[in-house]
Amino acid sequence: MLDQLIESINSVEVSTASSVFKLLLSLALGCCVGMERKRKGQIAGLRTFALISMGATLAMILSIYVPQEYLGLKNGDPGRIAAQVITGIGFLGAGAIIQSKGSVRGLTTAAGIWMVATIGLAVGVGMYFVSIIATALIIFILMILEQIEHRIRLGGESRIIRLRIPEIITDIEAYRQCLKRHKVQLVDVYVEYDYTTPLTRLNLVTLARETVDFISLFDDLSRIRPTDAISLANQVTV
Repeated sequence: MLDQLIESINSVEVSTASSVFKLLLSLALGCCVGMERKRKGQIAGLRTFALISMGATLAMILSIYVPQEYLGLKNGDPGRIAAQVITGIGFLGAGAIIQSKGSVRGLTTAAGIWMVATIGLAVGVGMYFVSIIATALIIFILMILEQIEHRIRLGGESRIIRLRIPEIITDIEAYRQCLKRHKVQLVDVYVEYDYTTPLTRLNLVTLARETVDFISLFDDLSRIRPTDAISLANQVTV
């Protein structure tokens, strides 16, 4: 009985046993990735990734079943329905990307959605071992590589520090040195002068790592010259 079940699961032809096994496996693999994304507070979580994986698997099963039952194994195109999954999943990926005031979030989640859909297709076609390995590699990328990035302090995020200074300033060297002490890289500077007030609006475009203590940085910046306001933003306003 067990041998027959294993043979049915590994068979090229679509059967009830193989279809149920494939759906359960894709459910488990999708949940693994979704659990990691939900742990990071992303919009797409456990249920979303599980449904995407199962949907892709079911599409692949249908792609194989239709020519198998109605056209014969030699005359159909098993990839026709499944091919549309790759295109259609782009809409869900776009929905996971959030654009807010010049800052884009969710690219990793969108890439994960596309990858999980592809894994679902692989499960549907019977590539079980490859699907499990691919899922393990996704978890490795999302968890281990992130820790490595933080440990070696690779790169930084673009941040704009806005200052309102109640005087006209023409020398920003003191601000440049203050940023350097806090290990924040100054990329560009945008300035607006209001001579009637007088007032200087200073936008410092920077690259800063997640470990930067902005509260301490703001305190040091405010001591350079009398400052009305300091804020952190993702886009320049002048």
